[in-house]
Amino acid sequence: MADAVAPHATLPAGLDKAGSDDTQDVWDSADIRRGHLRLRTLVRLRWVVVAGEVALLALMAFVLGFDAPYFACAVVVAIGALINVVTAMAAQPQRVMGDREAVLQLSLDIVQMSALLALIGGTANPFALILIAPPTLAAATLPLRPVWVLGVMASVASMLLAVVTLPYPSMGETTLSLQFRLVAGLANVAGIALIASYVRQSVEEAARMALALDVTQKVLAREQRLSALGALAAAAAHELGTPLATISIVSKEMAREAVTPQVKEDAELLMSQAERCRQILQRLAATPDKATDAVHERLSLRQLVQEVIEPHANASKEVRVEAIVTGAKDVKTPDVRRLPEITHAFSTFVENAVDFARSEILVSARFDADSISIEVRDDGPGFAPEILAKLGEPYVTSRPGAEGSRTGHIGMGLGFFISKTLLERTGAVVTFHNAKPRGAVVAARWPRSLVEAT
Repeated sequence: MADAVAPHATLPAGLDKAGSDDTQDVWDSADIRRGHLRLRTLVRLRWVVVAGEVALLALMAFVLGFDAPYFACAVVVAIGALINVVTAMAAQPQRVMGDREAVLQLSLDIVQMSALLALIGGTANPFALILIAPPTLAAATLPLRPVWVLGVMASVASMLLAVVTLPYPSMGETTLSLQFRLVAGLANVAGIALIASYVRQSVEEAARMALALDVTQKVLAREQRLSALGALAAAAAHELGTPLATISIVSKEMAREAVTPQVKEDAELLMSQAERCRQILQRLAATPDKATDAVHERLSLRQLVQEVIEPHANASKEVRVEAIVTGAKDVKTPDVRRLPEITHAFSTFVENAVDFARSEILVSARFDADSISIEVRDDGPGFAPEILAKLGEPYVTSRPGAEGSRTGHIGMGLGFFISKTLLERTGAVVTFHNAKPRGAVVAARWPRSLVEAT
């Protein structure tokens, strides 16, 4: 059992089957790669940069007293402000820019920043790190290719500013060596690469996690709707009792007053069928006050593990799926609340195990005075080390494709994440490890008070 995959019965048709037309729409990573830089965001950040440039020049001129070409610097800053005003007025601020437009806009920012830095010392100026900003913004909002373009552009600008620049302004004759400026340029390049990489990784992980959590919420919502059908059936059983009783009474009157044998026979048939319906409904709900609790909201541990393994009992002729329930001595076997999260999660674990087991899968439920636990154990090769280290994260899988899978499901890497998330929402502590001498084990443990039916 190397990883759980997308759920079997609760996902929309096509999510876990080969050749589905829906699969690409749901699982395609284009949503993660698509740019989402809004014009309003760029305009606001530019005003922050312009304000910072004005503050820097004011500090150099009025506080530090540095000698610098302030008129040329003011022109460069004014051009940056003018570009931002034109950008803000040219289109709707809520509009999401296309990739090419975003690259062009951020390239203008790099050029404007580089021009200003060239007038005040280039990489000798500690504020040269401002060139890190455009590639970092791109890493957070644009696809990978534009990030590379802007990162290379900012890196080239950093190295050029080490040699193509006016001297660093100072109050004396101090000049910084070319070696220092080159090293400062390299430091800027390293900062661009590291910070953009960190931001990119964080954004992609957040996007993937958001998608996985969204799927988890949909799975849980579907399970809850299916569970609600049981309560609906119980209510229907109660409500149908009265009209069935009326039908039965009227049928008896018809049989007693029948004028021909045929009419009497029909009335007796109607009576027998009404009685049969009433017996069926009684099996669903013996009494109104027990219809929900006894039938639909609680089940024994034995019933729970049977529900888990039932869909997979005949999934493969090569693998036998069994279930056992054991408990501490002198401790009464508990009934548990019917929680769709538990049934769905362990059904997914068993389905996954079918693809990796050699001949047997064992689903065991154990209880003692304080806790209840459920475990799925197979006799397959176990979790691969690289998979075991990442289990519980989305998009982790080593499952074969549909053509190599006993169950016909494709490993998308979300099943274990979804199942673990659902179990933890019920208060379970979920663990997974490799058994000795072989096999994989997935287990969940709850305090009895959280899952026991009262």
